[in-house]
Amino acid sequence: MGDRPIGEDDLQAYVDDRLTPDLRESVEAFLEANPDAAARIQSDRALRDDLRERLAFKAQEPIPARLRVASVMGERRQKMHCRLRAIAAAMAWLVIGGGAGWTAHAWLSVPQSVSVSAHTAAVDAMVAHRLFVPEVVHPVEVPASQEAHLVQWLSRRLGVPLSAPDLSAQGFQLMGGRLLPAAGRPAAQFMYDDNRGTRLTVYVRPGRADERTAFRFEEQGEIAAFSWMDRGLSYVVTAKVDRARLLGVAEAVYQQLDQESAVRAKKL
Repeated sequence: MGDRPIGEDDLQAYVDDRLTPDLRESVEAFLEANPDAAARIQSDRALRDDLRERLAFKAQEPIPARLRVASVMGERRQKMHCRLRAIAAAMAWLVIGGGAGWTAHAWLSVPQSVSVSAHTAAVDAMVAHRLFVPEVVHPVEVPASQEAHLVQWLSRRLGVPLSAPDLSAQGFQLMGGRLLPAAGRPAAQFMYDDNRGTRLTVYVRPGRADERTAFRFEEQGEIAAFSWMDRGLSYVVTAKVDRARLLGVAEAVYQQLDQESAVRAKKL
């Protein structure tokens, strides 16, 4: 590896045990020389092990039909057929004439939609959290007393069925929610309070239907967040609490949403 500096990607790959033996040795040497980084990575590895243990029940569940190899391959073939038909149509226009040909070239040159990463969603969610949590008079746009209207409104605006997770078992009561902008698309924010001065937000925004990620933990100062992506939506749970408590809330949100999705799937 020479003298190449060790970067954050190398450290995260070390946490996930994805390094080659040579690079692993270089990272371990870097950590020995940087106690602060070593402490952080040790904490991340402990969190990884904790998450694996807590979410082990998911590994025992059968693979959803939508994630089976046959389903995935069928979806890919369908997308490829659609793309080939689009290319064929564009080439037909190209044959018709120069003007039409340049139009087709411009259309085909439009880049494919870029996936919305869990990290970007987490950053936006923490910004929104900092902006609205301190509000005294207008912390939410629609109060919890109108929860049915709030959920219906946000579901319609985002174009997907939403729900406000019940976090009473975790000590948080719904205050209400609001609609937010997210890179030209709508996002939803549900706000909760534990009646002891701590507010928590659950942020939701659409992504790509084929995206799915594990939990990701991030911090900005005293604000912490757990984010993940599932079924084409980005979720971020944010609060000014310790990581263990926030993880418990994130797990509760994930399990409730997973159960609701399963119920909706059975009705289809």
